[in-house]
Amino acid sequence: MEHVKYNLESNHNNYKVIDLYTDGFNPAYDQEELRLFHSGQTHDLLVKEYLTDLKQATNLIIISPVWWNDLPAILKGFIDKVMKEGPDLTHVVTPTGIKGLLTNLNSAYVFTSSTSPTFYLKLFCGNAIKRVFIDSTLKQIGVKKTKWNNFGKISTSKKADRLKYLKKIDTLKLIF
Repeated sequence: MEHVKYNLESNHNNYKVIDLYTDGFNPAYDQEELRLFHSGQTHDLLVKEYLTDLKQATNLIIISPVWWNDLPAILKGFIDKVMKEGPDLTHVVTPTGIKGLLTNLNSAYVFTSSTSPTFYLKLFCGNAIKRVFIDSTLKQIGVKKTKWNNFGKISTSKKADRLKYLKKIDTLKLIF
């Protein structure tokens, strides 16, 4: 995350970090949240804050590990709880499918790291990050363009490879 922040600051981009772990975000629905689900409401103050942040953002950067060939539960819970259906929220359901309302999000950059090599995730594990998260979920909420960068084989990588990857992050065009 530090290299992404460095990149954004070096290019004079304003940003706000949402750290689900630091915030103590609970990805699970409780009974009250389930009751409010179909109305698009929430009693979770973090969900309200995150919705406000998403509606004000112009770009999105997601940094996440890949666990069991997919996103971790906390990020899936973020999507489940924050991506609310309703005319003033993230999307509406139409007769032909979901219409995204976060059209303010011009782009998203997804950074992941995995124990598996990237080619393995793409060719043998269904490419869930690209096919489900990027091409479906992010697109459905209104994100126009997305780039994905995975650092595969992270647990067996050499320090020089990790440093090379971080140096690459320093120079990427994160807002596109």
